[in-house]
Amino acid sequence: MTEVAERPTSTTLSGTGLLALLLCAALPILDFFIVNVALPSMGRELRAGPALLELVVAGYGVAFAVLLVLGGRLGDTFGRRRLLLIAMTAFTVSSIACGLAPNAPVLVAARILQGASAALLNPQVLATLHATTSGDRRNRALSLYGAMAGLAMVAGQILGGLLVAADLGGSGWRAVFLVNGPVGLIAFVLAWRTVPATRSDRPAPVDLAGTVLLAVTLTALLVPLSEGRAAGWPLWSWLCLAVCPIAAITLLRVERRQERAGRLPLLPPSLFSFSGVRLGLGLLVPFSINFGGFMFVMAIALQQALRFGPIQAGLTLAPLAVTHLLASLISPRLIGRFGSRVIQVASSIHLIALVVLGITVLRGWPNLTALDFAPALALWGVASGSQIPVFFRIVLADLPGDRAGVGSGVLVTFQQASLALGAAVIGTLFLSLETAQGDQGKALAETIAALVALVILTLTISTRLPRRL
Repeated sequence: MTEVAERPTSTTLSGTGLLALLLCAALPILDFFIVNVALPSMGRELRAGPALLELVVAGYGVAFAVLLVLGGRLGDTFGRRRLLLIAMTAFTVSSIACGLAPNAPVLVAARILQGASAALLNPQVLATLHATTSGDRRNRALSLYGAMAGLAMVAGQILGGLLVAADLGGSGWRAVFLVNGPVGLIAFVLAWRTVPATRSDRPAPVDLAGTVLLAVTLTALLVPLSEGRAAGWPLWSWLCLAVCPIAAITLLRVERRQERAGRLPLLPPSLFSFSGVRLGLGLLVPFSINFGGFMFVMAIALQQALRFGPIQAGLTLAPLAVTHLLASLISPRLIGRFGSRVIQVASSIHLIALVVLGITVLRGWPNLTALDFAPALALWGVASGSQIPVFFRIVLADLPGDRAGVGSGVLVTFQQASLALGAAVIGTLFLSLETAQGDQGKALAETIAALVALVILTLTISTRLPRRL
């Protein structure tokens, strides 16, 4: 791949450059969700059981979450545009490998590579936005990024359903991966021509110990939670969960020791001295657990319980996508006028959406249609579209420019790990309740009740935000 010379870090980001960055950032997020509605088709064609199918989701999510902070550090050191282009190439190639996989084990391996390349790609976007914009331009760019991130989460399942149902050239589920070929090429060319080249003024060496400990911590948490139920909760799953807190405590001690010695660790504990980082992540984590779990459970409930086809299951979420987009576009103005009250009102709308959804399920199951879900999902979209852009602004608002890469990596790591954790924990809760009770509608309603607790947590934390953001 050809790379042009680095440009000065003072170069500002053009409108086309912003479009290129948003497209580069959308693909990894889209691909976390796009497979949900394609899983039944994959299972039938590849003759894969539940454990292997869950690895298709978990393998991507774990690799993505584990390597994100490292991706931010490498971009700081070697140049963010250079890493962006390399990662986009790897993401496109691994996506094609997923689409051509002859069996489930090969698909899982390709998904892990796809997740790893996404982890190198995503942090470069936020870091470049932070380094090439300032003031109102930065706020608008971060708002657009947040809007894109939320929309990609929803659009992934809608697009997945459309592609599987379209069966382009007889490709079936493979189209959800192969579509990344031409889209990835367009994103690469746009980024190569329009994105400024930036890097940290004080690049730090790779923190090998921190990288390994972070990988152990997240893998020991996410893999057993994703695979444990399908595998029957074997001994290895419990051993992994026991290792997780030990690895996390060791990681914290190692990172503190490195920072006290004057080195820049992978996860600098000093980042959490910024109130914006603490509050922003405190809001983002429960919201993302909620979002990841909700989208995964809805995909299962619509297709396996209500027997919706992939296109019907995807289009059921269309009201959520539309209202999310509209709310994302107006949320910057609302934040400017009403400040942190926007998050509190949005969380309240989120609670109402869940209550309406729960009542809809209890009253109408199993004779529900896409229109029955529309009111609750439309409210959900208003809530998510009003909040996600603000979370990113809060976390990155007061970070200095030379912390943009590592700060972006930490932010997206928490987001991605929380999405994966939500899919694993909330998905396991729903499937366990379904098995124990034999009543899918009641299981879904009780799962929705668990999501209410996460929204209440987000609402409670939002009361600690300053009035002006």
